[in-house]
Amino acid sequence: MLIASTGGHLAQLHAVRRHWVDTDVQWVTFPQADARTRCEGDQVIWAHFPTTRHLPNAIRNLRLALRTLRRDRPDVIVSDGAGVAVPFFFAARLFRIPTVYLEVFDRVSSPTLTGRLCYPITDQFLLQWEQQQASYPEGAVVGRVY
Repeated sequence: MLIASTGGHLAQLHAVRRHWVDTDVQWVTFPQADARTRCEGDQVIWAHFPTTRHLPNAIRNLRLALRTLRRDRPDVIVSDGAGVAVPFFFAARLFRIPTVYLEVFDRVSSPTLTGRLCYPITDQFLLQWEQQQASYPEGAVVGRVY
């Protein structure tokens, strides 16, 4: 399961998706034009938008995460943010589903809010810049993926 907000987050995660051409992928994102295009051919679950500091939609997305993960039981959840990842990572922890978080390419010197929230609960935290280890000392530097 790949989880990303639309725009740059989705573009970066889509760059990773192309390495899994023989893998069934389920996306969680927002019903925006770029998502409809990038996720074409894969199963998509439309999350509630906006998420940034929007408590009612955070609760809706938590309910969506609990329902979806209970039903589908993905092998792993991968996300690079933003806010839509948080309820899914918390629900994944509850269901013991492994998670991988990739900190975004364009945040080198300061951590993202979603990164800070997911860092303590994710199984694997990946970084695209060595400088990001100042914020995430246990993160693994994998280099640029975008």
